[in-house]
Amino acid sequence: MSVGVLILFAVVGAVICAKARVAAGAVVFSLVALVLFVATPAGQGLPDAVSSFLSTVDHSTTPALNHEREASAGSGAVG
Repeated sequence: MSVGVLILFAVVGAVICAKARVAAGAVVFSLVALVLFVATPAGQGLPDAVSSFLSTVDHSTTPALNHEREASAGSGAVG
């Protein structure tokens, strides 16, 4: 059985569990599908892409967050 068919069955299982309102089952099936996808050649770049995206978000938001902390510490503005 190919990995693609296993991923399809995992996604279908997650949908069935979600429609039956079994959240734990849907989460487990979704995690299985994600692990199977990352194991394929098409999904091997996914962890690096997620890491790069989160790093970019972190680098872009850190100056804004630090600036807010300095401004709230007492900028001398009356307002």
